[in-house]
Parts: sequence; structure tokens; C-alpha cells
Amino acid sequence: MTEIVCVGTSDAFGAGGRRQSAYLVRGPSGSVLLDCGQTTGTGLSHLGVEPDEIEVIVVSHFHADHFGGIPLFLLNALYRRARQRPLRIAGPPDVEARVRAASAALGHPIESHEWSFPIQFQELRAGQLVDLGPVRSRFFETWHSPDSHPHGMEIETGGHKIVYSGDTGWFDELPRRANGADLFLCECTQVERSYEFHLSLEEMSERRNEFDCGRILLTHLGEEMRSLRDYAGYDVADDDLIIKL
Repeated sequence: MTEIVCVGTSDAFGAGGRRQSAYLVRGPSGSVLLDCGQTTGTGLSHLGVEPDEIEVIVVSHFHADHFGGIPLFLLNALYRRARQRPLRIAGPPDVEARVRAASAALGHPIESHEWSFPIQFQELRAGQLVDLGPVRSRFFETWHSPDSHPHGMEIETGGHKIVYSGDTGWFDELPRRANGADLFLCECTQVERSYEFHLSLEEMSERRNEFDCGRILLTHLGEEMRSLRDYAGYDVADDDLIIKL
């Protein structure tokens, strides 16, 4: 069985009091965390998830609400959990430099600690199918702030395929990337198309017939999206939601 735990499902601003982006994928061979926003530690603690369970953190892009929780995740693993098993942090090119810079900026330079566990960094490039411990992953480029190195990802585990959009506006390849997925975690920050680097419910409604996949779960919802009661037939994610495939 494969299980997806929605640890954080809000936009960058915590819309509706939700936590920022983080999704735990549990497969038969182990667990990975897709993104790790600043509030991820709070979410894992609330859910009773031991950080030591997580073998790999996969970063979609370098915005704080998607990778800003990594520095404190590392400190928690060291000082509160006495972690021994390796932790792999995978993401777009420059992932090691970005994580090290963020850790230093937040006052916890990685170089200042003697780690009880190996920290391994792995760069992922669009189009490559890569083994990441318990899962296989393939990155694809998305339409978001270019300096954040934005990517979505396909995750294969336990005979299931999960696609996660990361942050993106509409681009014509998106339906093809999602096709064949058992679950498509798709960002949908806006109600109406406005800011080009985020998707809207308006666009997803107009393009519904272009997707050929299993369940579509809208996430990364902004304040106006959270206030809706009708999502045009789509399911929406919420913190603590657990999906079993």
C-alpha cells in the first residue's frame, strides 16, 4: 500500500491557518518528503510522524515555503532524535548550495555542527529517472519564478505513480506530465487567472478534459480559494489529510 500524508497544503502565506507545503509519501520500501516548508516540523509533530522515518527530502524549488524548513529539520534530527541513518536531500541544481546558504542565513550553518548522520545532497535534472532510496523520481520543468529553479516531479513507489506539480502557472505540457498518475497533487493558488506563475480554478475547470489521470487533488490554496465551498467538482487538500492508494 502507498499512503500520502498532507502535512502542509497552504500557499506561502499560510492561508486559512494551514501549514506550508509538505507531503509525506509512504511506500512499501520507505518514506520520502516532498517539499519541506517552514512549518513542516510543526506538522510532523502534530501528526506524530518521527522525522527519522524520512529517508529523502525532495525539493521542488527554492522558495522558503517549499524548502525553508530543512535547517530546523536537520537540527531536530541531530539534537532531539540523535539520528544515525543517512538523510538525502534531493532537488534542482544547486540544492546543496541553497540549503547551506539558507541554514547559514537562519543562524544554523551546517558546517558548525558535528552530525551524527550523513547528509547527502543529490541534484536532479529534468527528464532523468532517478532512484531515490525507496522511490523512483523524474523531474520536469514548470512555469514559475525562474530564479527558484522550479520543477514538478513524478514519484513511483509500490506500483503507483504520484505526480506533484510544485508551484506553477499553466503550461501546455502539464496535462501530459500528469497523465497516467494514480494521484496528481496540483497547485491551485487562485480562483481566477491572475498571477502567471500560479494556477487558478478557472484554468483547471476549462482544461479538465485534457487530464487523463486518477484522482486530482488541488493544493497550495490561497485565501480566496480556501473561502470557496464549490471547487467545480475537484477534490481539495487539507492539512492532515491521508490518502491511501
